[in-house]
Formats: sequence, C-alpha cells, structure tokens
Amino acid sequence: MNTERRTLVIAGASLGVGLLVLGLKFLAWWTTGSIALYSDALESIVNVVTAVVALIAVRLAQKPADAALPYGYHKAEYFSAVVVGVMIIVAAIMIAREAWSGFWAPELPDAPLQGIMISAVATVINVVWAGVLIRHGRKVRSPALEADGKHLLTDVISTIGVLIGLALVLLTGWAVLDPILAALVAVNILWSGWAVICESVGGLMDVAVPPLTQKSIREVIAGNAEGAIEAHDIRTRQAGKMTFIDFHLVVPGAMSVDAAHTICDRVEAKLREVVKDVQITIHVEPEDKAKHAGIVVL
Repeated sequence: MNTERRTLVIAGASLGVGLLVLGLKFLAWWTTGSIALYSDALESIVNVVTAVVALIAVRLAQKPADAALPYGYHKAEYFSAVVVGVMIIVAAIMIAREAWSGFWAPELPDAPLQGIMISAVATVINVVWAGVLIRHGRKVRSPALEADGKHLLTDVISTIGVLIGLALVLLTGWAVLDPILAALVAVNILWSGWAVICESVGGLMDVAVPPLTQKSIREVIAGNAEGAIEAHDIRTRQAGKMTFIDFHLVVPGAMSVDAAHTICDRVEAKLREVVKDVQITIHVEPEDKAKHAGIVVL
C-alpha cells in the first residue's frame, strides 16, 4: 500500500474510531448522569467532526495541481486544522455552560464505577489511535492528521482528569466536584483549540521550513553549485507535506545557457535527496547581478 493510500485509510479509520469512542462515552454518561462525563462525551462529538474534516482535507490535498491551483491543494489540510480548532472551542463553550448549570444544582452521579470503567475503555482506544495519527501525520507531514491526533491526546488528558475526579466524588460524596471537573475540562479544551488554530495559521501564512532544514538547504546549494558565483535570496515555505524552495543563482556572464542549466539540475537533484516532496525554482542571473552579500557565496 502506497503512502497516499495508507494516509487515506488512516483518515477514514479515524471516523470509525471516533464513532466507537463517542458511543462508549455517551453510554458512560447515560449510566451515571455525570456532568463531567457528559462534557467528556461532548468533546468526542468534536472528535467525530474532526475525523470527517481531516478525511476530506487529506483527500483534497492529494489532488494534483491544475490550472486553477497550479501549486496544488496542499494547504487544504491547514484549513481543516483551523476548522478543528474552532470546533474544539465550540465544544469548550458547550461544556462550560453545562458545568455552570450543574454548579448551582449539583447531584451525585449514579453507578459511578460502571461509568468509570466504560470511559476508561474509551480512553485506552484514544491513546492507541492518537499515537497512530501523530506518528503517521509527522511521517507524511499531514497537518490534518497530526492535529486530529493532538486533539485526541487532549481528550485523553481531560478524560483521565474526569475519572480521577469521579473517584474523588465517590470517595468524598461531594457532588459539587462533578461540575467543577466539567469546567476544568472546558478550560483544557479551550487551550487546545487555540493552540491548534495558531499552529495552522502559521502554515496558511507561508511559514518557512525549520532552521535545521534551512541550514541543510544552504549546505546543499553551496556544495553542489560549482561553476556559479553565488546564490542569494533563498526563500522557503511549507504547504502541507510540500516544501517550496526558490533562490537566485548568479553565474558568469559568458556561461552558456546549457552550462547554467546543468548546474541547476545538479543542485535540484541533491536538494531532492535532502528534502522530500519539494518544488524548486531557480532564477539564473548574470554576474553583474551579484549582491556579494548573498546567503550562500560560492
């Protein structure tokens, strides 16, 4: 199975996992009537929506470039991650509302042990699947899958806090702890949503590749552009799994087009060995265009 097909399968499987976990968490809430478990179940609705959005975004991002979008559809994943962040914030507001109501009329949950066990099973499933999403998302540089996995981890942390709190409710008999836990879950989710949005906006704003990658790019150009004079105005940007590199390559004025093209081909070939899924644009200039202060001087 190729990488793109595997990515689609994982994105599709996320929807199934999300529905399974959603069913378990609503069963835990129905069994207990706990506001904290209800808030946890509401967050799982966001997980399902997130899985749907991620599946659509991953499929769209795999479309080849065309006349309408000559640079490809890779940024679709960043838009999906922003949608996920917004949905997380909406869930946090819904949970906070339930917590506020429960705070003024606290009630002890029914059958808390059964609810804790059911929710624990759902949490184990989320832990395993979050690991799959984050690992594969980073491997193929998929912002949508990685954002989905990070949100699941946030869900796991929230659920663990809820389960510990319910155990305290059971031991102490303090019913007010239940809505307080729900409020804490809301705050945690709100922070998670904001983090996802901030990270995705960076991608939409054409953020540069990480410093180590930039250093590798400069080294490759410096070590493989023999015959040129200098390279300047090196720029990079990241769009989903694609990396875009462009720079100006200054060559002697008397150099033939064929010789300059050979240098460009050599540099491009080496860059593709270092950076996967890359699109490279090199603007060749005569020596009178040299800045003598370029990023790379050859």
